[in-house]
Amino acid sequence: MATVSRADRADDAALLAGLALEDPAVSAAFVRRFQGAVHGLAVSITRDPVLAEDVAQEVFVRAWRAAGGYDVRRASVLTWLLTITRNAAIDAVRARRVTPTDDELLDQLVQDTLGSAPDLEETAMHRLETERAVRRLHRISPEQARAVVLAVLGGCTAEEVSRREGIPLGTAKTRIRTGLRRLRENAEVERD
Repeated sequence: MATVSRADRADDAALLAGLALEDPAVSAAFVRRFQGAVHGLAVSITRDPVLAEDVAQEVFVRAWRAAGGYDVRRASVLTWLLTITRNAAIDAVRARRVTPTDDELLDQLVQDTLGSAPDLEETAMHRLETERAVRRLHRISPEQARAVVLAVLGGCTAEEVSRREGIPLGTAKTRIRTGLRRLRENAEVERD
């Protein structure tokens, strides 16, 4: 890994100080100096070049706002800026995730997975069991409920749940396993 010389650190700190003073020429030089590193890290985290451009823009705005509070003794300007980039990129990825938390969205997911509405031949007992199952799903976290619905009713593998939800495979497995365990516990409580 390349080390940052004291002269480079001083130059970077001077650019940042100029950014704090809102000098347009210095601001442009600051962006030119760090845009490659900021955009590169943003792309590696978001895996989306367009989103990474938005993240990079947000990073430079955050740096401009916080430039007056920068302390050269704590970290180099590059380290400070890449920390801001990492946080902004993670925020952007999280904001893009679709996470329905509303009961109606969970009900819609169940209906979409099961298919069309029940026909007239469906028994009252089946309807009652379906209503109980939906009530139990509402008692667990929305993330676990979605994973269980996708795995059990939708026939998705844990890997497919992982891809569909945009989460790691281990997290998908945990959500399915924990969700099923909690559903079983809820059913046992109802029987008692």
